[in-house]
Amino acid sequence: MQGIELSRRFYGDIVAPWLSRVAPDLPHSAALIGYGSELLGFDDEISRDHNWGPRVHLYLDARDFAAHAARLLADFAAVVPETFLGEPAGWRSRPHPAANGPDAVGAMEHGLEFHTFEGRLQAHTGLRSLENLTSLDWLGLPEQSLLAFTAGAVFRDDGGRLEALRKTLAYFPRDVWLYKIACQWRRIAEEQAFVGRAGQAGDDLGSRVIAARLCRDVMAMGFLLERRYAPYPKWFGTGFARLPIASTLTPHLEAALRADAWKERGEALAGAYLALAQWQRAHDIAPFEPVVGPYFDRPFTTINTDDAVASAMAAIADPEIAALPVIGAIDQLSDLTPLLTDPGKTRAVIRQVLGDEAN
Repeated sequence: MQGIELSRRFYGDIVAPWLSRVAPDLPHSAALIGYGSELLGFDDEISRDHNWGPRVHLYLDARDFAAHAARLLADFAAVVPETFLGEPAGWRSRPHPAANGPDAVGAMEHGLEFHTFEGRLQAHTGLRSLENLTSLDWLGLPEQSLLAFTAGAVFRDDGGRLEALRKTLAYFPRDVWLYKIACQWRRIAEEQAFVGRAGQAGDDLGSRVIAARLCRDVMAMGFLLERRYAPYPKWFGTGFARLPIASTLTPHLEAALRADAWKERGEALAGAYLALAQWQRAHDIAPFEPVVGPYFDRPFTTINTDDAVASAMAAIADPEIAALPVIGAIDQLSDLTPLLTDPGKTRAVIRQVLGDEAN
């Protein structure tokens, strides 16, 4: 049994009946969201050695949290079974504490956590409310954090508040999305000719490293075109493989990574760029006429990324977003884990980089 189903049944068979006895009139939401391989359906036997087990998050409004959460958490310890469906109750082990974030209490030994809606939202986004989200707010939210909040499963949602928050963050607004597409083409533009230039200069290792970076950029563009948030690196390839566009792109990417010569490597990548452009045209996403050929007068196969960037920027309706420099959102600026997992820092960085232009 995968972790989501285990936790769903833990809530239905153990937590919900207990709560109906001890606090029958307490409105709450029950879910499993946040971090954990099972939230994406990627958990396997190895996943069970940490951060895994029958566990549930209960969400209360701020007043009910203050009045009841600590007491209920302690009371649950007296009734929770040692095992559930053959698994030890709670998480087997963890490098992270239970109920991390503000306005939260949790118990490692039995897997139950209580949160406020605002506190859980703040832990993921640095924001306690989603009212009046700005373009800079969106651009400062890493995709892996947005995925963590919107993946997983909701088992109960009195009043619909949790699902409303998840719906708001389900995907980027159209203009933010188009801006990210433009910036992703710009990332490709900056290095696509270097695969050939490094190889031509005798630096085959450097050429391979650049090719691998560009493969990642192509995959990230695949997530964007499919309107799916990309997971963090451990599951990036697994998540990509489940995208419909992956069947088109993967042969080109595998050919690029297997190639022994820089010319073959560059041509395979150009095939991937062309496939991206054709996908954009087929789905009417800021389409442009792709042209694959030499890089000016040099023998490096590239695509007309300037046209790709211009087309995506021209499709943006919001003048503030259209006026931004083609630099990118936070996870296009950096892949540094300590940054991307700190919502306060991500928002500060994006405001430092883009704030003047947006204001």
